[in-house]
Amino acid sequence: MNPFEGKSSFDGETFDKVTLERADLRDREFSYCVFRRSRLSEGRWTRTRLEGCTFEECDLRQADVTMLSLRGVTFKACKLMGINWTKIAKFPDVSFEDCDLRYTVMDSLALRKTRFTRCAITEAVFAATDLSGAVFEECRFGGTRFDECDLRNAQFPRCSDLFVDPARNKVKGAHVPLDTAILLATSFGMHVLGFGEQRDA
Repeated sequence: MNPFEGKSSFDGETFDKVTLERADLRDREFSYCVFRRSRLSEGRWTRTRLEGCTFEECDLRQADVTMLSLRGVTFKACKLMGINWTKIAKFPDVSFEDCDLRYTVMDSLALRKTRFTRCAITEAVFAATDLSGAVFEECRFGGTRFDECDLRNAQFPRCSDLFVDPARNKVKGAHVPLDTAILLATSFGMHVLGFGEQRDA
């Protein structure tokens, strides 16, 4: 059964354990709805509007989010792998908690003060994106690339495998883990005293 068929507007509804892979969810409006434990991978959310919605333990892998409007939307423990967020509607208001964001692409987005908590953001790409004041807490970044991003005053408490090239990004005021500072120094051929191999005096 498709709970989205025949309707274009939904308000305050809960969608629990819905299984609709490759679902067509275009041109719909969802206000203060809850999506819980649903499988909606490869769905089409083109020009859809989400306001005050929460997604909990949902599978949204490789969704098409072209012109998707996000206003006060929270993703919790969701599978969001392989999503290209580049063409979502302008000025999204969104947060991510315990999500799998591997292989995602975020290019030319305004994500100031966006919060990412305990997310896997490995092998991802952030390009020309405004992440100033954003908070990444306990996130994993192995293989992720930041290119021409604004990371001023961004915070990365307890993150791992984070590498940011200050020559290619704005980083003034960013708070990064010690491991990141060591990785950066190492990339310039420096040795950080007290870390790495012990050398004879």
